[in-house]
Amino acid sequence: MQEARVGCWALFKVFSHMALQGFGGVLPFAYRHLVERTKWLTASEFSQLLSIAQLLPGPTICNLAVMVGQRYAGVAGGLSALAGMLIAPFFIVIAMGVAYQGLVHHPIFVNAMRGMSAAASGLILATALKLALGMLRSPAPEQAVVPAAEGSANAEALDVARTVFWRRVVQVALLVAAFIGLGVAKVGLITVVATLVPIGFLLFAFVWRKP
Repeated sequence: MQEARVGCWALFKVFSHMALQGFGGVLPFAYRHLVERTKWLTASEFSQLLSIAQLLPGPTICNLAVMVGQRYAGVAGGLSALAGMLIAPFFIVIAMGVAYQGLVHHPIFVNAMRGMSAAASGLILATALKLALGMLRSPAPEQAVVPAAEGSANAEALDVARTVFWRRVVQVALLVAAFIGLGVAKVGLITVVATLVPIGFLLFAFVWRKP
């Protein structure tokens, strides 16, 4: 089905608004704007595009902006979304960098930064939980198959349930493995990606691929 077009100006405004709110990270605000407010993406689509954006070179949120903009308004849309993501923050970062030089050792500023860091961590954690729940709630291809023959209905339904169960188990296992590798064991990002992504790709592209 062809996507409804979104104007370049609308893309620029949404991503500018998103970028201006993104103190400590834009990802939580990207989810809120793209999934909950504009509904340009479903939770499952957001997770899929975010996965691709993380694997590509460059800042994840910029890659996501380009993909969403290109999806709805072509090359011009991708450039508009990227411009919205970068223009206003560019000047703010320059101004903050100048101010930071004079405030870096001030006690009030130090405490304020600690509070902002805690709030940013909470926002990222909340978004991660939303993404995980959206992943687990999204229907698997096999769930859409309805057996036609009455005699084989129970056996096929059991096979579908078993397949869906093991898909969910593997998804959770990959999620937990990534969390432990990056957050607990402090393994490098490249090592985690190079290990887990091929496993997930092989399992879900070939073992549980859609018939």
